[in-house]
Amino acid sequence: MFGIVRPCTHRLGERFKAEWMAHLCGLCLALRGDHGQFARVVTNYDGLLVSVLTEAQSAPAAGSRRTAGPCPLRGMRRAPVADGQGARLAAAVSLVLASAKVRDHVADRDGLLARAPIAAAARKVARGWDRAGARTGALLGFDTAVLVDAVDRQGGIETLAGPGTPVLVVTEPTETATAAAFAHTAVLAGRPGNTAALAEAGRYFGRLAHLLDAVEDQAADAAAGAWNPLTATGTSRAEARRLCDDALHGIRLALREAEFTDAGLAHRLLVHELRTSVDRAFGTGRCAHTGVNAAGQGFGAPPQGYGPPQGYGGQGYGGQGGAPYGSGGPYAPYPPAGPGTPPPPSGPGGPGWGGSGGGGLPPQKPRRGLLAGCAVAVGLFCTCRLCCTEHEGPWSRKKRDAWCDDCDCGNCDCGGCDGCGCDGCECCCCPCDGC
Repeated sequence: MFGIVRPCTHRLGERFKAEWMAHLCGLCLALRGDHGQFARVVTNYDGLLVSVLTEAQSAPAAGSRRTAGPCPLRGMRRAPVADGQGARLAAAVSLVLASAKVRDHVADRDGLLARAPIAAAARKVARGWDRAGARTGALLGFDTAVLVDAVDRQGGIETLAGPGTPVLVVTEPTETATAAAFAHTAVLAGRPGNTAALAEAGRYFGRLAHLLDAVEDQAADAAAGAWNPLTATGTSRAEARRLCDDALHGIRLALREAEFTDAGLAHRLLVHELRTSVDRAFGTGRCAHTGVNAAGQGFGAPPQGYGPPQGYGGQGYGGQGGAPYGSGGPYAPYPPAGPGTPPPPSGPGGPGWGGSGGGGLPPQKPRRGLLAGCAVAVGLFCTCRLCCTEHEGPWSRKKRDAWCDDCDCGNCDCGGCDGCGCDGCECCCCPCDGC
């Protein structure tokens, strides 16, 4: 699954995590239902934004959710998934854009696609996706020709671009394609007044998608000798960052002009999570869970003041060393056992935290043996739970996050809704809510 909006499930919280998964699964199942099992490979995180925007503008309607059967990506659990025109439009857009991506790789002769038989097969698959996306789009009143035209123009623009060419000339086809997809969600939702605002949001989103892809691939493209818009036009990373920040601001303003029934998830993804994606691409994001930023650098030692209060075992409370309760104060270790010394308490509050009094930490599950752990690990891997869902460690039995979770929580560095210009939105009071 690919895309620039890859939210951390810890930061989304339970409500938005469930809604996000419903749209992701809805897109995947719409692809399967309309275009066959193989079409599910084009499921992507950015495509589901079309489904999210459609539902955000629509009044709650019966049939907008259906219960899907067990799936390995959900730990073999049933779940409610998005079902309707938004998911089908997202599927059509995803197919057409994935087709364009395949043709682009064929033209660049990337990897195995440099071999003529494999390239011919890839072109045939791409043509099939184009036709399938066009059929679904036509049923929804959306002409996918605007997407195909944008993709076809991209190659010519890149050929003519050189040093001094504004990079926004190169991003224009992507902006046009995403603007058309975002604007049509207003038509599906029966909100024609939102068309202009969402087209503007889509244009800025397309610009961000193109620029962030260029930033993330610049080093690899240089090593491989591949074309990169930033390198080809001589655009610095500082200028690219400025354009990305302007696009983020433009998306926020555009979303304010649109009318939504429930903008919670759309706002969370297109305002908070999109800004996190920009930070991640430029190496300025950080994760509250791992203690490192996007460049892999740690935060160093915590600032002073996180230890025990001064005065308990230190200065300022009287007694020897300032300890009011004798040597060491209340935070001192329990005195060693000796003749006539009672044993340490075993109830709640005692060193063991586990006596019959209860109230302590829950007992840890015993570790699994080598063979039992291997068997569990194989089961987790074969059902995709190891990489796609929260799971229990095969040997340690501790809770582990999914391998695919690119956790990049902002650790409350945005200043809450005031810091992002949300004007007190209901969806959050801090993008780290749930961390």
